Amino acid sequence: MSAEKNPRKSSSSRRRFLKSTGALAAGFALTRAARSAGSAETLAVFGGPKAVSWPDAEQREAYRWPIYGREAEEAVVQLVRRHSYEPIALLEQEWKQYTGCPHVKAHCNGTSALASMFFALDLPPGSEIMVPSYTFFATIVPMRLFGLVPVFVDINPRTLNFDLEDAKGRLTKDTKAVLPVHWLGLPCDMDEINDWAGRKGLTVLEDAAHAHGAELKGKKMGTWSRMGIYSYQASKLMPAIEGGMGMYENREDYERATTFGHYSLPRGFPKDSPYAKYFGTGLGLKFRMHPIAAALARCQLRTLDQRNATGVAQVRRLNDRLLQLPGLYEQTSGRSDVQRVYYARNVLFLDEKQAGMSRRACVKALRAEGVHAAEHTYRLQHKCALYQEAGWWHHKPSIAELPGCEQANATGIRLPYFTSEVPELMEQYAKAFEKVWAHRKELASVG
Repeated sequence: MSAEKNPRKSSSSRRRFLKSTGALAAGFALTRAARSAGSAETLAVFGGPKAVSWPDAEQREAYRWPIYGREAEEAVVQLVRRHSYEPIALLEQEWKQYTGCPHVKAHCNGTSALASMFFALDLPPGSEIMVPSYTFFATIVPMRLFGLVPVFVDINPRTLNFDLEDAKGRLTKDTKAVLPVHWLGLPCDMDEINDWAGRKGLTVLEDAAHAHGAELKGKKMGTWSRMGIYSYQASKLMPAIEGGMGMYENREDYERATTFGHYSLPRGFPKDSPYAKYFGTGLGLKFRMHPIAAALARCQLRTLDQRNATGVAQVRRLNDRLLQLPGLYEQTSGRSDVQRVYYARNVLFLDEKQAGMSRRACVKALRAEGVHAAEHTYRLQHKCALYQEAGWWHHKPSIAELPGCEQANATGIRLPYFTSEVPELMEQYAKAFEKVWAHRKELASVG
């Protein structure tokens, strides 16, 4: 196990907290005061009063998503009244400006953008791509359509992202590319991945489906690689109900990927393009984005940075307080040059030994207090039936133990990512956690 997997609290998180409170003594005083206040009350799981008074329905409303305003409604109505594909081209232009990517192409969803990316690679059958098992199926399964085979890489259980040290040990003679996923909006260490991949002659790709607006060293995710993708599905940070975007560093990849699923676009390619001749037929598929989806995505883009900043600030106010509790950690790389965003949830991790209680008992107690918490696990791709059957692949993927994935699934606690500013609720959540921690000895024997 690499050093990254040691159950240590992020030093950067602690430094941020100490800076915000002004002194180390203030941090200890806050923890002692919370412990004292919490210990005076009986846990709700044992019949005491709840720490969170907000009704369930109001909490769900506070993390409801997607949210469409009047501007989005009017954009949809205008398209219903007067059909046009113009919103697609406008979205592409605005997305290029926002990300700084030289070539982009809108697709009907993120999965079709991934399929187009794998086609654009133009790798010989049997080529392998390194990819985390801890991801959605679409990051991997379209590979099989082109004779490509996944090499499953572990994740760092504190970041939920591609573990470069693990990848180094899984490199084979057939490996041609690496495909990190920026999980829940936390950027992967793309600078380090690029350095290693460059030395090994590997192509770097990105799945940025969760990372709209996230940056590393001031550079948007999806632009650190030869090709990347975004998703605009309804749960994403730019919800368009369905939709995706392909990101291309060079013109050749853009034209090949576009021709795969867009029969009409080769008409506009330069005359020297080898794909211009396929105007009218494309290469057999139709991946065009719906113009209503494009219109919705454009509206969401206009307020993306503001929404992200507000959401991140609210998470920080809660997490910086919770991280003072023994054995509780957050999903972080600890890097100061990362601008992360949050997608769908706020994931914490519990070290049961340090906390003195099991995750199950902790979550049960939090839920009794009124916190919308759950044991967080995610389906591991390498354990799915598809990868166990050689008939679907050029050659059967190699399946190995991935302890980082298992640790993440054994320690994760999921909280909602609140899409409305609810400072009173955040205060109640913090007090609920502090109350549970004040009584954790009582929970040590609870199943």
